[in-house]
Amino acid sequence: MTARPSRLGAVPTVLASLAASLFLLFLVAPLAGLVGTGGVAGMRLLFTDAELRSALVLTALSATLATGIGVVGATPVAYALARGRFRGRAVVSAIIDLPLLIPHPVAGIALLLVLARGTPLGEALSVFGARITGSVFGIVCAMLFVSAPLFVSAAREAFDRVDPRFEGVARTLGDSRWAALRRVTLPLAWRGLLAAAIVMWARAVSEFGAIVILVYHPRVASVLSYERFTTEGLKGAIPVAAILVLLALVPLVALRALRGDGGLPSRRR
Repeated sequence: MTARPSRLGAVPTVLASLAASLFLLFLVAPLAGLVGTGGVAGMRLLFTDAELRSALVLTALSATLATGIGVVGATPVAYALARGRFRGRAVVSAIIDLPLLIPHPVAGIALLLVLARGTPLGEALSVFGARITGSVFGIVCAMLFVSAPLFVSAAREAFDRVDPRFEGVARTLGDSRWAALRRVTLPLAWRGLLAAAIVMWARAVSEFGAIVILVYHPRVASVLSYERFTTEGLKGAIPVAAILVLLALVPLVALRALRGDGGLPSRRR
């Protein structure tokens, strides 16, 4: 006789399904409610509210500039962490990840402590007319500080996925380390690097805590949503917040397209 499956065996499945459903509801419900409540009004504001349009443009341009600087400066760091074997490697990785773990207002205070006027670096920057408070330069610094660690982490994984033996073959054929990186590694890792840049840009766009410490004016979109909340309450803040949620969908769609993830299982022949 075949043993009947125990009813008790279905209990963990039911409990896991219930926990997963509640978790997804917890994530989706607030966002769906926000977009459903203020999405149409937010889209209307794009045509009638010049301050919102200016904030969105400033946010996108600042995030793009921060991402460009991060890609140039952080790609060699990510490559060194992926390929290098040196003392202090773990310490360097931990320091790079630290901005992800500290409260972002604390990140703004740290930047202010180093780059504000009256500090050696701040005085050096002022010679070139750059100041961190109340300027686009400060916005870019805040975005770069909090989002670059994400690029380093993702770029390092992209380099890790490239077999080092390919570089070794190029070196045996006469390429220098730089030539092997340029001709072999970067072409193989470019999708991962581009995905890392998209993630960095998305994180930069969403930054609030560090920016509000350094730069309240000119306002980026996140600061504008906070300002509307403090002055007009939920009624004024919801449309702006809904636009930010919709804006966040852009890099997500770009990432899915880059990875070729259409949500359908791949067919095996």
